[in-house]
Order: sequence, then structure tokens, then C-alpha cells
Amino acid sequence: MTHNPLAPSWLTEPDDANALAPGLWPRTAERESSGELQIGGVPATEIARQFGTPVYVIDEREARERADDVRGALQDAFEKIGSHTHVYYAGKALLTSVVARWMVDAGCRIDVCSGGELAVALAAGVEPGDIGFHGNNKSLSEIDRAVGSGVGTIIIDSIQEIGRVAEAAARHGVRQRVRLRVNSGVHAHTHEFLATAHEDQKFGLSLEDAPDAVQRIRHAESLEFVGLHCHIGSQIFGAGGFAESAARLLSVHKELLRDGPVPELNLGGGFGIAYTSADAPTPISDLADAIAAIVRDECGKLQIPVPDMAFEPGRAIIGTAGITLYEAGTTKPVTVETAEGPHTRLYVSVDGGMSDNARTALYDADYSVRIASRRSASTPALVRIAGKHCESGDIVVSDDYLPSDVKPGDLLAVPATGAYCWSLASNYNYLGRPPIVAVRDGHARVIVRGETEADLMARDAGLDGR
Repeated sequence: MTHNPLAPSWLTEPDDANALAPGLWPRTAERESSGELQIGGVPATEIARQFGTPVYVIDEREARERADDVRGALQDAFEKIGSHTHVYYAGKALLTSVVARWMVDAGCRIDVCSGGELAVALAAGVEPGDIGFHGNNKSLSEIDRAVGSGVGTIIIDSIQEIGRVAEAAARHGVRQRVRLRVNSGVHAHTHEFLATAHEDQKFGLSLEDAPDAVQRIRHAESLEFVGLHCHIGSQIFGAGGFAESAARLLSVHKELLRDGPVPELNLGGGFGIAYTSADAPTPISDLADAIAAIVRDECGKLQIPVPDMAFEPGRAIIGTAGITLYEAGTTKPVTVETAEGPHTRLYVSVDGGMSDNARTALYDADYSVRIASRRSASTPALVRIAGKHCESGDIVVSDDYLPSDVKPGDLLAVPATGAYCWSLASNYNYLGRPPIVAVRDGHARVIVRGETEADLMARDAGLDGR
């Protein structure tokens, strides 16, 4: 096996470029005897025939089971140390009315961060008291709607917001529960974390400013302070970052207890998933046990009761439940001179791109890809899956191996696209956003309709009446 120097060091050439790497795909994903990929008992070609491509496919059973697994692991771990836990599904990852109902069925609450997300959650029938409302710049109308709707908790993100929420609560004649978002100075990503005195970011207040802010909240008769909130990053592997952050938060938590109750602590989310065969995320049960032990031990050192806990996972629940199907349009071998001589990368262009998955362009995110419509005995070739947009950075999958006979018309599947792909989708180059199709037990149904050119034109006021 010859290494292609154009491939990143973490990517190894597979023995079988048809194989589905464990952990990347929904548990129902498998190849039929014909070699075709099926998800939730539905063949990929049937999904493409019915709904076109690109198309987001969400395995309903996978989403429900992951929600139940994550909630259960966190609640079980903290129950062992005498604490109660609330798990909020982070709607920013993927929020539709159907997904919201799945999460509620699994015992999760819903976390929203805009008036639009709040509207979806309420329209889906989520109990207002089971909703948490985030955001660094909530408008006055959003705050008023949240308070008036009976939203369970509003996360205060700035000093100015204390007065705004207090005024809205007084106007509606309620006592609004609030958390205060703080920065612990810890930023975590995958298996590494960085701890500093301050974080230079738009969210929350510094830990040093928290006591004064909490005092202001407590002085507002229309507000009820329930605890601190902190989010340390995304795609986190391991508990090291949570250990450092929890220690810093609980130190302030103890200080706040001197002047009144602090019933809860929210440690956010950010638990990682596998996007490539090189990723090894910590199993959620192990992560939950580790975080619970950290909180228990730190509370023991500080001689304070273990508070009730809250978490906000999104990607860890919905990410692996989703795949995106594309049709290959053109292939183009590109030869690059390297220190080891000329080597070739095969560009495969598909009928979507950065309008349906902006994460590769925004975050240099890595993804994987497989041919979904057939199996091939051809040798593996290093490929880059490119979109159809007029941007050189329009890449869906930067590096992976596919059979070298990949050709126009092949159906390609990119796994782990359940989180932040539809949420970040755009109409760049006037492409309509794809539909979301849920699959389960051999059946497929649209849960969000795709956009047509007519939909896009309908918003153009210059075409009114034509």
C-alpha cells in the first residue's frame, strides 16, 4: 500500500473503500447484498429517487436512542452522587417540530437561542417551562415573548440583560427563573483544553464579575437566580476541560451560597462525535461518570452540597443520526508536485456544497464519504468532494478514499451531518435548501420540505405580481 503524501497524516488508505467505519454512521446503516447503502431500512437510491439530491437523511431511531442514551447516562451518573440532572437538547444543532417532539419523548428539555427557535419549540408543543433561552443579544421583543410564554429559564448574558428581563417579568407579573452565563477561562476542543485567566469572547461575564451580577439579579424582585452557566467549547473528547471549569465555577458557586440559594449548576454541552475513522470520542457513559466524580470531589473539597445539574448536548444526540446524500456530477484528477514526486488527488464534484454544509469552509471540519449506490472492487483513490458553488473553498469532504472508479451519477453519502448542517444552510448561488427526510423501519417521510426556485423567487419583492 503506497501512501499518498497529499493525504493528511491521520488518514490511512483503507483495505476496503466500501466499508462503513464504526461510530460514524447511524446504527441501522448497512450495505445490502447488492452493495447499496440503506439507512433505517430504506435504500439510499430510493431516498434519492423520491426526494432528489442533495437530501438530509435523519435516522429517527438513532436520534431517539441517542437522546435517551445521553439523558440516561447523565442522570444516572449524577443520581449516584445524590444530584438531580436536567438535560436540554441544544436546538441550534438541528431544530424542527418533529425533532423537538423526539427530544421531549426521550425526556429532554429544549434549549433555544432566538425568537425563531422559541417559536418552533412552542409550535411543536414543548412545555414552555421545559425551555431554556440563550443568546448574547436577545431583543426586547424576544425577551418579552419568552417571559410571556412562560419559558422555564432565561440565561442572562450581560449586565444590561438583567434589567431587561426583570422589567419584562414585572410587566407580566411573574418571577422569572434565570441563570447567569460566565466564562471559566477554559476552552476545550477534542482531547485538548486551554485554561487562562480570561476568555476573549462575546458570551457571558468573567467569573470575577459574577458575584456583582448575581447580587443585582437577587435585588430584582421579579427574578429568581437559579445558578451559573458555562459552555467551554464544542466537539470535546475527555473530561479534562470539564474538570478545570467545574473547579473554577464551584469556587464561585460556594461564594454565592453565602448570600442565598444556588440550586443548580449548568456545565453546558459540547460532547464530541466521530466525523472520521481517526476520531475516538469518549463514550457518553464514561464521560458522564467522570464529570460526576469531578463535581462530587470538588464539592467535597469545598464542603458544599452537590447542586442539581444541567447539560445542553446537541451534536452528541443528533450528529451521527444524520447523513447527506449527493449525486456525483464530474470527476477531475489533479496532479500535484510533492517532495516525493507527482501525486494525484481526484476531485469529485457534487450537486450541493457549502450551501448545505458550511462547516468545512467555516471551521476546516473533516468529514468522510462513501459511495451509497453500489459496491466497487476498484483500488482506493484519494478524493476531495467539492461543491458546485462559485467558491474555491466550496469543499464538503477535504480528504478521504473512494474506489477509483467513482463516476458521474454515483450516489455519495457523507455521514455525521445531523448537527449544524441544515441549521447553517444558505441559499448561496440561489440554491434551495435541501429537504430533511426521516427514515425508520423501512419508511421515509419529509419532515422539512426542500426549497424550490419558486420559493426563492417568492421573496423577491421586485417580482411581485409577475
